[in-house]
Amino acid sequence: MSKQMNAHFFFAVKLPDETKEKLKEYMECVSLKLPFTRWVHHEDYHITLAFLGSAPEEKLQKASGLIADSIRNEKTFPLYISRLGVFGKQETPRIFWCGTQQDKHLQDLRLKVYSACQEAGFKLETRPFKPHITMARKWAGTGPFQQSLLDVNSPFKDGHLEFEASEVVLYQTHLDKSPKYESIAIFPLLAE
Repeated sequence: MSKQMNAHFFFAVKLPDETKEKLKEYMECVSLKLPFTRWVHHEDYHITLAFLGSAPEEKLQKASGLIADSIRNEKTFPLYISRLGVFGKQETPRIFWCGTQQDKHLQDLRLKVYSACQEAGFKLETRPFKPHITMARKWAGTGPFQQSLLDVNSPFKDGHLEFEASEVVLYQTHLDKSPKYESIAIFPLLAE
């Protein structure tokens, strides 16, 4: 694993390219109505399972080994992107996101990845897990953000956008690049 100084790392569920493309098309329309400062590059769409921050090589190796072990028998499963939301102050949110329906498989997978990272010695966020795909950052509207702005036409045919969760990926962040997340290690789930 190649590593830059002060790089940050995280484990995430990778989105299939087709799903990223559909979300990208939708976000191109939404971005005209929602003034956020920075829109995430579609190649960077993912669902974070455990954010590690900066990490020494040996700890990354240990976490990767423990994760490979703990999810060895996990099967692929469908996820449904079905809602839009924001994090931060209601008037000036810092994150705009697409969220998935609650899913036991995703919760279980996250718990295994999170526990493996803790066992490897990482101090992780303790906030409740809210699976989401970050679309944009930092509200830049002239007025306060209104929840009704999210009631734009849904990108989700039949109320949701379905995809198969088939890989957990260890990503490294490159703040000076776009897209900025590099896949360092891939942990495939078992195909049904």
